[in-house]
Amino acid sequence: MFSDFYKNKKVFITGHTGFKGVWLSLWLKKLGAEVFGYSLEPDTEPSLFNALKMAEKIDKSTIGNILDSETLEKTMEEIKPEIVFHLAAQPLVRLSYSEPKLTYETNVIGTLNVLEAARKVKSVKSFVNVTTDKCYENKETKEPYREEDTLGGYDMYSSSKCCSEILSSSYRRSFLKDGYFLATARAGNVIGGGDWAQDRILPDCIRSINRNEDIILRSPNAIRPWQFVLEPLSGYLLLAQKLFEEGEKYADSFNFGPNENNTLTVKEIAQKVCDLWGSGRVEVKENSELHEAGLLFLNIEKAKKVLGWSPSYSVFEALETTVGWYKHFYNRDNNLFDYTLGQIEDYERKTACAKTN
Repeated sequence: MFSDFYKNKKVFITGHTGFKGVWLSLWLKKLGAEVFGYSLEPDTEPSLFNALKMAEKIDKSTIGNILDSETLEKTMEEIKPEIVFHLAAQPLVRLSYSEPKLTYETNVIGTLNVLEAARKVKSVKSFVNVTTDKCYENKETKEPYREEDTLGGYDMYSSSKCCSEILSSSYRRSFLKDGYFLATARAGNVIGGGDWAQDRILPDCIRSINRNEDIILRSPNAIRPWQFVLEPLSGYLLLAQKLFEEGEKYADSFNFGPNENNTLTVKEIAQKVCDLWGSGRVEVKENSELHEAGLLFLNIEKAKKVLGWSPSYSVFEALETTVGWYKHFYNRDNNLFDYTLGQIEDYERKTACAKTN
């Protein structure tokens, strides 16, 4: 899918113990890369990182905090990576209401620390900072947001990621004229096997079904651009490759999302999960105490035209693949690692077929 570009490349991933970080690490190892992770311990139980025994699968796993700039810089200097994917973050909207200081420290100062550590290591050639679709000033219209649209954020999580975007742009212009090439990647509402975070629709559905409890929905009519986890990751990988090979032309911001016809409400998603699982009940208890976006779309034309990237899975394929993974996990199948790797191979085949048609 990426030819042999990643073979023997040294790749540094912050947040490698998180949901997306694990999938990215696994894919990179499959592509032949040397993978080095830096992150806090997994913050859920179960965790995808532990379920797949990823500490044994990658080249080095360092447990550390991106707010600890000394350890971060020492670790990166020892590794001397060529490519950096920055995924470490406080990623939850609702948690940002109770932990605003932690959210800003992690998502802004933490990002600055990673940028600085990479700048001090002359081996780094490309850097992808993963932010979110929530970095836009969301007016909740049906018009998809383009990369040049106004940034903002109602809640502390969204605004902290907006700050990360502004920081990246300023940092690029101020310090990187003779340094590495830096781009930001905006995606959101990713679904896939192994996510057990709180206050996310798929993990909440799976937990409720397995406890034989009703699935409680706070915002049943909220509409999101749902996408399978490998969709944005393929965009991040392609973007890092373009930065490495062609540099400044790709040092910009890019949206990664599904096609416009792949949107469902939260209630439709929950009901589809129940249908695929074969059990489960949905109950609506709307909660207006904390603000959450009701409508959010991304325009992905730039990624299509400039990068040659496009999504491969429909929302229904994403749901089927995701629910299939959780069923496999709860059946306690010993081949979970191979099954997960198989989902990457299935995605690669689907993407390859799409490009030849």
